[in-house]
Amino acid sequence: QVQLVESGGGLVQPGGSLRLSCAASGRFFGIYAMGWYRQAPGKQRELVAVSTSGGSTRSADSVKGRFTISRDNVKNTVALQMNSLKPEDTAVYYCNAGVSVVLGTVDNYWGQGTQVTVSS
Repeated sequence: QVQLVESGGGLVQPGGSLRLSCAASGRFFGIYAMGWYRQAPGKQRELVAVSTSGGSTRSADSVKGRFTISRDNVKNTVALQMNSLKPEDTAVYYCNAGVSVVLGTVDNYWGQGTQVTVSS
């Protein structure tokens, strides 16, 4: 069984920073894409940033220049450094990973979510 455990959410004032972390554990052959999504109240879940196993990254236009995704393939972790936070960044942030538990297949896994609230 694969588990993604997130940490680092909380309450921050506009303009502040937070760092989210996610660690994958369990028995698997490899992790492919690993990244972050978010879901604000009344809205659909959306991609924030993703990192492939090859090192390339992609992020939403709304967070470019403010959020940075980083990944440690040895420790099976991914982090999201969030700077210059805005109230519209308020959401539940979910870690996501494509994991190969069975050779030749890749399944999608989600963390439990961590709340990020940006408010004065």
